[in-house]
Amino acid sequence: MATFQRTLFFDIGGVLLSNGWGHQSRQAAAEKFQFNYEEMNTLHEFIFNVYETGRITLDEYLDTVLFYEERSFTREEIKQFIYDQSVELPETLSWLKEWKQKHRNRFRFISINNEGRELNEYRIRKFQLHDFFDAFVSSCEVGMRKPDPGIFRLAMGIAGAMPEECIYFDDRSILVEAAAKTGIKSYQHKSFEATKKILEDLL
Repeated sequence: MATFQRTLFFDIGGVLLSNGWGHQSRQAAAEKFQFNYEEMNTLHEFIFNVYETGRITLDEYLDTVLFYEERSFTREEIKQFIYDQSVELPETLSWLKEWKQKHRNRFRFISINNEGRELNEYRIRKFQLHDFFDAFVSSCEVGMRKPDPGIFRLAMGIAGAMPEECIYFDDRSILVEAAAKTGIKSYQHKSFEATKKILEDLL
C-alpha cells in the first residue's frame, strides 16, 4: 500500500481554470444580454453564498438575480453563457496532470473550492479534473465555503492528514491566510512558474 508523504490541496478557479462566475463574467453577461449589472450584482451578493453551499439550484439562483421579471433572453442562453466562461488557464493543469503521474505515490491531490453544484459538475467533467484530483471538497457538497476554517479541517480529515503534512495553493491571499490559520502550509498562486518551482522543491 502506497504511503503518501504529503497532501496537496488546490483551489480550482484562478489556479487551474478561470473563475466560474466572477465579476468580470457577470459584467460581460450584462453587456451581452443588456440587463442592469448593478441591480443584478446586488442580488448576486445577497444570494450567491446560498448557491455555493448547495442550498439552492442554479435555476433558483437565476430566478433571484434575473428571472424575477420578463427578459429578452432565455434561461438556457444565460446558463450556457455561464458555462462558457470556464476556460483552462495556460500550462498549470496540463503540467500538473503529467507531474502527478510521475509522483502519484508520494502525494495525494485534493481540491478545496467554492462552487455551485451545476457549475462544479460541469467544470469537473469538461476539464477532466478526475484525471488529476483524488477527491473534491466542494462547497456545494459540504455546506461550507472558504474562508470557513471548517472546510480546511474537513479536507484534512478526508485526507487523513495532519496540518504539517499538507500544502495548499490558492490565488486569493485572504484564502491563503485562512488555510494557514489551520496550520496548513499555504502559498498564493501567482504564476505557473512560481507554483511549479514550489512543487519541484518538494521532491
